[in-house]
Amino acid sequence: MSAIKSSQTTQLTGTFGAPGDKSVSHRALMLSALCIGESRIIGLLEGEDVLATAAAMRAMGATIDRQDDGTWVVHGVGVGGLSQPTSSLDMGNSGTAVRLLMGLVASYPMTVEFTGDASLCSRPMGRIIDPLRPIGADFDASEGNTLPLIVHGTGTPLPTEYDVPVPSAQVKSAVLLAGLNIPGTTIVTEREATRDHTENMLRAMGADVSVIQTDNGGRRVSLKGPAELIAQDIVVPGDPSSAAFLIVAALTTPGSDMTITNVGTNPLRTGLFLTLTEMGADLTMLNERIEGGEPVADIKASYSPLKGVTVPADRAPSMIDEYPILAIAAAAAVGDTVMEGLAELRVKESDRLAAIVDGLSANGISVDSGDDWLKIIGTGGNIPGGGTVATHLDHRIAMAFLVMGCSAKSPITIDEDEMIATSFPTFLGMMDQAGANIAGVAS
Repeated sequence: MSAIKSSQTTQLTGTFGAPGDKSVSHRALMLSALCIGESRIIGLLEGEDVLATAAAMRAMGATIDRQDDGTWVVHGVGVGGLSQPTSSLDMGNSGTAVRLLMGLVASYPMTVEFTGDASLCSRPMGRIIDPLRPIGADFDASEGNTLPLIVHGTGTPLPTEYDVPVPSAQVKSAVLLAGLNIPGTTIVTEREATRDHTENMLRAMGADVSVIQTDNGGRRVSLKGPAELIAQDIVVPGDPSSAAFLIVAALTTPGSDMTITNVGTNPLRTGLFLTLTEMGADLTMLNERIEGGEPVADIKASYSPLKGVTVPADRAPSMIDEYPILAIAAAAAVGDTVMEGLAELRVKESDRLAAIVDGLSANGISVDSGDDWLKIIGTGGNIPGGGTVATHLDHRIAMAFLVMGCSAKSPITIDEDEMIATSFPTFLGMMDQAGANIAGVAS
């Protein structure tokens, strides 16, 4: 564990490629492992979270190899073809991987133990367990429904209909992945639309998936099983959640101008870009195109005086991972920014809402918060800094406050940085190339 600090810099410049989308990368490996035939994945994020997914799918029978040119080749076992792993599956820091895999194995006659690092073992899994019990799966979890956790899958799974109480692409995807191996129709209803990478990829692979818009703005997703998935060549778009850190760094550091290429712009993932534009951000979408079935663009971001806004609750599903970095933009803005509908942040890699509040407060930013909302009093670019941030093993908290340090009057220190590699292993290198002043803290 090592602390690092970020100090004020004059400007950030350059053109950088966004790392592969983490959400798409997880799903590409999982679903390719269930295909019949050979899939080739280009642009896979090679962070620790995704590598844990690759290891888990290998442990259950898939053949997964990385080629010298960076292409990943997956020989699938077909839906229903997964085998019992011989040891527990260590998912490291990846909440997405463990929650989706819990759903995947629930409809197989196997017993699988999941474990992970200290952060992952502190996160509640009850919201995944609840919709999977009706299909016939059973669970042995640690106190508080946390890891280590054992899934007792069923050989006679039953289709289910589930109304997701709090918008979550992970819960939706877990149920749909279980449904792949269940005879009949599995239905998931979400009150607000969440990221749809699972549905898109399943449809591209030949699954019978239908999506109906509901009257209240949500969606009803139906999957007929058991499915037969056909191998595909998959191009992973750049991760907008990772690109967000570089973009906000440019927007909040005077004199900066950066371009981030190959950023995924799926409309269910672009709430942050909409919010930043409302705040007055100078953002330009260039070279908009479709790659691998997903919209992508190059995004040019230049330093901008920002103003506070109110971010409505119904926008949360499209930017749920971006609130830590939005908080940094809000701290640099003129006026107050209010964010609503943040309950999901309580069950991320950390209690992200509490971590944001504590980190901002430690660096001289006035904040107020409740169970599912946050108010940040902007400084108009006059961020005091000087504090140490407890990251709680959360990569997004770590990166957000390193970005904040680039424009703060006094250096900002984060207590550890190793977990940044889980989602954005090239982050520190890119920031260094752009001109950031980030360095280790002498022990």
